[in-house]
Amino acid sequence: MGLISARSSYEVLGLDLPDHDLTDRDHVLGVLTEWRPDVVLHGAAFTAVDLCEEQVETAYRVNCAATRFVADGARRVGAHVVYVSTDYVFDGTKDSPYVEWDPPAPRSVYGRTKLGGELEIDPGWSIARTSWVCGEHGNNMVKTLLRLGDQGGELTFVDDQIGHPTFAGDLAAMVLKLGVERVPGIFHTTNQGAVSWFEFAREVFRVAGHDPERISPISTDQLDPPRPAPRPANSVLDNMAWRLHGFTPSRDFREPLAEVVAALRG
Repeated sequence: MGLISARSSYEVLGLDLPDHDLTDRDHVLGVLTEWRPDVVLHGAAFTAVDLCEEQVETAYRVNCAATRFVADGARRVGAHVVYVSTDYVFDGTKDSPYVEWDPPAPRSVYGRTKLGGELEIDPGWSIARTSWVCGEHGNNMVKTLLRLGDQGGELTFVDDQIGHPTFAGDLAAMVLKLGVERVPGIFHTTNQGAVSWFEFAREVFRVAGHDPERISPISTDQLDPPRPAPRPANSVLDNMAWRLHGFTPSRDFREPLAEVVAALRG
């Protein structure tokens, strides 16, 4: 969770484990009422999708209850909250991209708990749904693919799950805009360019100088072992609300992908 004061230059307080446990209500209220931020960027979540199926109460504690505590504290100090949510709030059966006004229908514990977090957000605050997040820092698919590419050998990736890969730097700029301008409502905040995981993996290999032909497609039902949590077959989020507000469209994912690969290889 990041806290920002709305001035020409921002004073930022970053909160993370182990020093700050957002499932501790007293701690959350204490930090927020002492710091009194103008904006709260709430990106903390239990995102281990398969593990959520096993640790259901933990998923609700982190994704729902902690968000309630953050919202409670934000109301007490008049802060604007931007809550980062996910494509998993949809069931993935739609035959076209999801817009912000489509009804959610999550199929997994992760999706249900992230939707639960959305329900804690006041109408005047912001919800930023995103998907397939990658970046220079932290564990993500780009880093995994670069490591696998260096190791050699053949790989398989599913070709029946599609979405918008999103890069953390571009996502951060969109989330920050919603917070600083205090824009209310639900927004889909992704990079552009709908691909399958198979197509994305090949693109990462191509940019990194590996042979994309080393990667072959398989279907989700061919995964061995199968994944505990159901994945949305269609995770493509149309950034319609962003466009309708007149905001600058986000970049095609291939641009930040090239930047991230260059930074990781540099």
